[in-house]
Formats: sequence, structure tokens, C-alpha cells
Amino acid sequence: MKAVLLRRPVLGWALYDWANSAFATTVMAGFLPVFFKQYWSVGVPPTVSTFRLGVAHAAGGLLIALFVPFLGAMADHGSLRLRLLALFTLLGTATTAALYLVPQGDWVLAMVLYGLAGIGFAGGVTFCDALLMDVAEPPEYDLVSAWGYALGYVGGGVLFALNVFMTLEPGRFGLAGPAEAVRLSFVLVAVWWLAFTVPALLWVRERGPAKALPPVAAMRAGIRELAGTLRAIRSYRPLAWFLLAYWLYIDGVNTIIKMAVDFGLSLGFPQQSLIVALLLTQFIAFPAALAFGWIGMRIGARNGIFIAIGVYALATIAAWFIDSVLDFYLLAVVIGLVQGGIQSLSRSCFAALIPAGKQGEFFGFYNMMSKFAAVLGPLLVGSVALVTGSSRAGILSVLVLFAIGALLLWHSRPERHQAAGSSR
Repeated sequence: MKAVLLRRPVLGWALYDWANSAFATTVMAGFLPVFFKQYWSVGVPPTVSTFRLGVAHAAGGLLIALFVPFLGAMADHGSLRLRLLALFTLLGTATTAALYLVPQGDWVLAMVLYGLAGIGFAGGVTFCDALLMDVAEPPEYDLVSAWGYALGYVGGGVLFALNVFMTLEPGRFGLAGPAEAVRLSFVLVAVWWLAFTVPALLWVRERGPAKALPPVAAMRAGIRELAGTLRAIRSYRPLAWFLLAYWLYIDGVNTIIKMAVDFGLSLGFPQQSLIVALLLTQFIAFPAALAFGWIGMRIGARNGIFIAIGVYALATIAAWFIDSVLDFYLLAVVIGLVQGGIQSLSRSCFAALIPAGKQGEFFGFYNMMSKFAAVLGPLLVGSVALVTGSSRAGILSVLVLFAIGALLLWHSRPERHQAAGSSR
């Protein structure tokens, strides 16, 4: 097992999770929800800032969802997965660093830059996912996928811990105050993300077609390929049902990741306590993600996903009853136990369903579902909170996504459809 995880292509690929998790942790889940509410949207009701943040998540998710499948098909024909990974990384790191320049109260510019950074992050994730099949063999998918997520939680957690210390002790770093420390953290995230992308670009090699097409020809071939991909997905029902299930349950996961701090702030919990809860989640998720890789190898990735969905559903219900910081900490621990597992097993489960040589194209659709999920979930939470005036009701609405996602995942069993086909 150790030999597999330390192979250069596998390690370089996994370090991209280490790299971009700095954005997911420090920016997406940690500082931006707080800073957006208290610095860029200062003076407005909490439910209004929640709605604005939901719109920012949704807009970026919608744009990447519309273009990723086409780019994936194009990447497969032209062996462009690594180059597109680099391109989206540059977009994400540049716009993340630019958040440093956004003045207080300018929530519109903050939304635009954050939306573009989210596109860079999502595009990079898409082509990182697609490269799983280039660095590992099918029996290794669960373990290698879990390794990437595990390193991601450690990498994101290490930089996040440093950034949190900067905000608590800004004078030690020669900074004027916590606000300047948060702004500087955006720059540090960009540098970290860019630096740890380098091993992936140097060590990973694509298993491309025998003759890769030039970019323009690959673009044309990618357009033609999309229609065929849609037919293939529709004709293989387990894959279609899995994508629909993934769209809904990962929507719930992404929404909780992105809106948890905003939820805690709306309940009146101290900002420092919420940051500690995020750090708890990060470091618990490291061994838990590896454990879910082992679970996937023993009982199957799909069964492991069911376990994680069940835990998420119970945690969502428990969120309604939270009335202390200790409750929030306990919930963070529970989420940490399954967060990396559901993500890593979903990636490896999908990889096992798709044909070789089509990974960019099919993972484009996979991540399209994830990004459309990023449209529905935050808007659902923000809209319910705005209409009801209750942040608790907003979070509770996510339960619907887990329930329907689990039902569709149950329907995605390949053997079930094979049996149905043989009876006709």
C-alpha cells in the first residue's frame, strides 16, 4: 500500500489536493463567509449577506457547470488535461490573491472575484479528478482517491492554522489588525496553491490517445463527442442514476461546507470558536478519509457512500437543536468523520464506471453535476433563511437533498438494471 501511495505520479497528483485545499479551507469555508458578512457586507442583516453569498456560490458554479463537459471532451482528444489544470489554477490563484485589494463595503467586487476564484478551483478539481485514471489502476482507485483527499485535509488545515494564528496575533507578523491578516491570508493561499501544483505538472503523465490532436482539432472533436457522451450516459442507466444521485447528495455536502460558518455566525457564536471547529474538521478528516478508502476496498465504494449520507442526514437534523459552541464542536467532529470519505469514494466509484480514454469527458459531466449542485444548495439555504427568517430552517432544508440522493443512489445498482433488462 505504501509503495502505491508514494509513487511519483500518485504523490504529485495527490499533492494537487494538498494545494487547492488551501482555497477550500481558508477561503471558501473559513475566512470568506466571515469577512463577507462583517467587512464587505457590513451593516446589512445576516439573512441578506447569507443570500448574497449563496448567489456568489451559485453563479460561479453555474458558469463552470456549463463549460466543463465540453472542456473535458476536448482535453481527452488533445491530451490537454494537465494544461487545463494549470490554466484553471492560474485563474484561481490570481483572483484569490486579488481579494486582498477589495476595499471594505465593496461586496459586488468581492462577489465577482470570489466567483472567478471558485471557477478556477472547480476547473482544477475537474481535471485533477480526471487524472486519477492516469496515475492509478482500477483496483487502486479507492485507496489513491482517499489519499488525495487525506493529504488535502492536512495541507488545507496546516495553512489554515497558520492563517488563524495570524488573525489572533497580527502584531507578531507586523500587521495592523485581524482584517489585514485575513486579507494577507488570501495572498498566502494563492502562493500555496500555485507552489504545490508544480509536482503534479512535473510528475504526472497523461495516458492520452495514440495521436493527440492539436487544440483547435481537439475542440471540434470535443463538440462532436459531447452528443455521444450524453447518449452513452443515457443508455447505461446505473451511470445516469449515479450522476443524478451524486448531484443531490454532494449538493448537501458542498452546501454544509460552504455555509457552516455563516450558519454559526447567524446563531451568534463567536468567530474564533467557528474557526476552531473548522480546524477540528480538517484534522479529523485526514485519518477518516484514509479509513473510508479502506472501507471502500472491503465493502464497496457505494456502500461506504450510503454510510456517509446517513451520518450527514443525522448531522443536519442535529443542527436544528444546536444551542451552544460545544454542540457546534461535536457536530464538526461528526462531519469530519465522513466529509473526506463521501468525496473520495464518490470519485473512485465513478471512475470505476467509465471507459478508459474518456476520463476528462466523463469527469466533466461528473463535476458538472457537482457544480450544478453548488447552484441549488446555497440558493436553497439562503432563500429558506430569507423567507422564514431562520438560519436553522435554511440548514434543515439540506436534508431533502440527502434523502433524494440516497434514494437515487440505491436505484443505481448495476445488477438491478441488468436483472431488469434480462426480464424483458
